[in-house]
Amino acid sequence: MKNIKGESKLSFFEATSIIIGHGVGSGILSVPFLASRNSLRAILWIIAFCYLFNVVLHLIIAELSYNNDGAQFISCLDAELFSGKIKKILTWLAFGMLGLSVVFNVSAFLTGAAAVFRSWLGLPDWVGMLIFYVLGAGVVFIGMKLVGICEKIAVGSMIAVVGVLFVATLMSPMSPLPTGWHGFNNALALFSMISFSLSAVMSTPQIVKGLEGDIKKIRGAIASGIAINAGLILLITIMTLLGAGKNISEDGALVDLAAHLGGWVSIIGYIFTLLALATSFWANTLNLRDIIHEQTKWSLKLSWLCASLPCLAIAFFGVASFVGFTRFASIIQVVTGIGIIVAYNLSRKRVKKSELVGFFGTLPFQIIVALCTLLASVGAMLPVK
Repeated sequence: MKNIKGESKLSFFEATSIIIGHGVGSGILSVPFLASRNSLRAILWIIAFCYLFNVVLHLIIAELSYNNDGAQFISCLDAELFSGKIKKILTWLAFGMLGLSVVFNVSAFLTGAAAVFRSWLGLPDWVGMLIFYVLGAGVVFIGMKLVGICEKIAVGSMIAVVGVLFVATLMSPMSPLPTGWHGFNNALALFSMISFSLSAVMSTPQIVKGLEGDIKKIRGAIASGIAINAGLILLITIMTLLGAGKNISEDGALVDLAAHLGGWVSIIGYIFTLLALATSFWANTLNLRDIIHEQTKWSLKLSWLCASLPCLAIAFFGVASFVGFTRFASIIQVVTGIGIIVAYNLSRKRVKKSELVGFFGTLPFQIIVALCTLLASVGAMLPVK
């Protein structure tokens, strides 16, 4: 086992919570909107398949980072994939594309938070964005260890809140769950969003570093974190469909459910949404901070500012809806997975062993994961009826 040192050492639960927190955000809250355009059977099959392929993908990323001493994957692509005279150009191009996807993703968190504050407290969108930005970015400013601690607290709180909301939904008037086949476009768009919701690819190197290269803990944190995310996706989707029926907007699932349930239960729904958005905000801005730091060698504080401030500016312009921001971000981020798999193939040949993935990292599985990633990217661009 390698002795990899990161910014801070994470406990197993903190590492798992970072994986969970990365996914529980704009994606998971956008799933019910797309799920309402599909049947329950399709929803169950898609969630199960997405879990399996995402576990393999994340283990591949973890091993790629592990083989490069815990580096973020722009540095991994630079070391393993890019070469020749255009190496530097390709590295900066990948950096720009990935950075843009994260910025748009975090902008979705700010837009979603503004929708919560608007529905709950009647605040103007720009005020809600500022409040969420100050509280969220402040945690990342302090550093990785505080992010891990806050993720752990937030994830525990969210699981408890989902339990309460699920019971409250069952006790309220319920709508029938969707049935029947609604078309290939709708199914593929749902597949894309669930794949994106389970994705914590940028947080995976943080886990490798935070767990200091402990292979068993890395495997366990990835598998259990994605499993908990898949369970939360299923619960949130089912209770939103039961509660709000087909009246699901693009403001985020629990905003609609909270409006349906009303009273004190609606407040819990709003709190869950803010917690979910906060965990993803922390994870994404921390990752982008480290990528900027690795690529530019700027200080962590300056890298933090460059990672978070543009997101606020883009959200202020209001160029897309909550779901619209999320789907745009998923296009670039899922496509990036293709480059990661090619880099992993080269890295595996160089190292001549597989500490983390083993048999499931062989060429046939690399091809399957690459095809699934490409399919998810296509789904993110399809119109939904």
